[in-house]
Amino acid sequence: MINAKTIFVAGLMGLSLMSTSALAQDASSSAASTAAPASSAAAPATSSASATPAVAEGDTVVKQHWSFAGPFGTFDKNQLQRGFQVFKEVCSTCHSAHLLAFRNLSEPGGPEFTEAQVKALAASYTINDPDADGGKRPGLPSDTWPGPDQTPADLKAAFGIVPPDMSVLAKARSTEDRFPNWIFNYFTTYSEGGPDYIHALLTGYEDPPADFKLPDGKFYNRIFPAHAIGMPPPLTDGAVQYAPGPDGSTVPLTVDQYAKDVAAYLMWLSEPHLDQTKSAGFRVMAFLLLFAVLMWMVKQRLWRKVH
Repeated sequence: MINAKTIFVAGLMGLSLMSTSALAQDASSSAASTAAPASSAAAPATSSASATPAVAEGDTVVKQHWSFAGPFGTFDKNQLQRGFQVFKEVCSTCHSAHLLAFRNLSEPGGPEFTEAQVKALAASYTINDPDADGGKRPGLPSDTWPGPDQTPADLKAAFGIVPPDMSVLAKARSTEDRFPNWIFNYFTTYSEGGPDYIHALLTGYEDPPADFKLPDGKFYNRIFPAHAIGMPPPLTDGAVQYAPGPDGSTVPLTVDQYAKDVAAYLMWLSEPHLDQTKSAGFRVMAFLLLFAVLMWMVKQRLWRKVH
């Protein structure tokens, strides 16, 4: 049997190793902040995992309150529908989402549009199909999102690089907590770094400081690495008109609200089965707890005469 002292010492060693690793990451992130700009959440960037930015928490990125946060959180259907509207009217003009099929928008746990709404939405797009007459046809619910009208060459000429696909963007972006804050993330199951980063980036456009030299064709963003981003501010107050909710409720038509809604939508787009995954996890935990009780009862019965 492993005694309590051995377990305690092993725990201290593990904590020491994690602390050393965290300090090394802090040092490397500080050095990287003076390097060339990396890719951003909504800005033109490469899709390479090595280019994924991580912004230091505490100075720039403020953690938001998300309905899907924590082990009991779930997506807000109304927020996802608003976020899709922002994505459709603003983001999709430059960004693609190749892993999104129209029919996904009607699935449980997501925006949950009706099948009629999804069919009408898909039919409003023209899909390139070599088997169709003229090589084009109206979209079907089984089709994937068609992407922007511009060619990759046009997008590269406009932004200097092709904007990243948004299918898993919320999982590819993150914030970075310094020691010891990141230890608490294990207990709070914090995994909303991507949406927090996206919200902060979209609301982070400002006039540059007087001593900051902004390159031509770039825009100042306090969140983006090196603060010079190629994407113009995509959101302005009142740019997207939301319809009232089913109960007549409304939300502010502000940049902050748009950023929250589209960040939540991109989180769902990256992890569409999050609600079902959490439900399955609770069922597994309940089974393991019941199984442990049964095993304890079996042990008590088999060894009762020995004790």
